[in-house]
Amino acid sequence: MLQNVVEAIEQWIHEMLEGFVLSNMETMYSDVNDKVTTIAAEVGKSPQNWNGAIFDLIRKLSDSVMMPIAGVIITYVLCYELITMIIDKNTMHDIDTWMCFKFVFKAAIAVYLVSHTMDITLAIFELGKHAATSASGVITKTADIDVKELTQKMSEQMKDMAIGELFTLVLETAFLSLGMKIISVVITVTLYIRMVEIFLYISVAPIPFATLSNREWGHVGNNYIRGLLAMAFQAFFIMVCIGIYAILVANIQSSENIHSAVFSIAAYAVLLCLSLMRMDHFSRSVFGAH
Repeated sequence: MLQNVVEAIEQWIHEMLEGFVLSNMETMYSDVNDKVTTIAAEVGKSPQNWNGAIFDLIRKLSDSVMMPIAGVIITYVLCYELITMIIDKNTMHDIDTWMCFKFVFKAAIAVYLVSHTMDITLAIFELGKHAATSASGVITKTADIDVKELTQKMSEQMKDMAIGELFTLVLETAFLSLGMKIISVVITVTLYIRMVEIFLYISVAPIPFATLSNREWGHVGNNYIRGLLAMAFQAFFIMVCIGIYAILVANIQSSENIHSAVFSIAAYAVLLCLSLMRMDHFSRSVFGAH
C-alpha cells in the first residue's frame, strides 16, 4: 500500500516536471519562430514603409535645413570648378567653346542630383528591399521550427528519465527560455537601431550629393552612396543569416539527445544575434564604405 502511494507521488512529480520542461520548450521555440518571422518582415521594409511619420519628419528636415546648406556647397563647388578650369587653361587664352558647354552640363547635372536627392536615395533602398523580399520568399519557410514534432520527441525521451535528471532539465530549459527572451529583445533593439541610423543617414543626403560634380570633393558623395548601398543591402545579408540559421536549426530537429537539442538551439540563437549586430560592419566592408 505504502509503495503504491510512493509510486503514485513519483509519477505525479515526474509528470509535473515533464509539463514544466515541455512548457519551457514550447515557449522558447515559439519565441524563436516569432522572432525569425519578425526579422524577415522588418528588414524588407523601406524607410517610408517602416514608419511614415518619421520619414515625413526626416524629409521635411532634409528639404528645409539640409537643402539650403547643400545649395551653398554646390555653389562653392561650381565656382571652384570654374576657377580651376580658367587657371588650367592659362586664364582663358586656350579655352574652347566646348569647355563652357561642359561646365554648364556639369552644373546642370549637379543641380539635378541635389534636387532629386531623396528620390535617388529611396531608389537605392528599393533595390535593397527587392533583394531582401526575394530572399525572404526562399528562406522564411525553411526557418520555421516544428514545435509539435520536437516536443513530441522530447516527451518520449523524458519518460525514461529519472526525477533528478528531469529536475535538472527543468532548470536548464527555464534558464535558456529566459535567455532566449533576452536575445529576442537584443535582436529587436538591433533592428530598431539600424532603422534609426538609416533615418539619420538620409537626413543629410543633400550635402554629400552636392559634392558629386567635383573631382576633389566627389569622394564625399561617392562614399555616401556606398554607405547607402551598404545600409540597403544589409537587409539582404540579414536574410542570408536567417537562412544559415534555418539550416542549422533543421539539424536540431533530428537530434536524439534532448540536452544537446536544448543547448544547440540556444547557441544558434546567440549566433544569429551576434551576426545581426555585426552586419552593419560587414555590409560596409563589402561596399567599401567608411
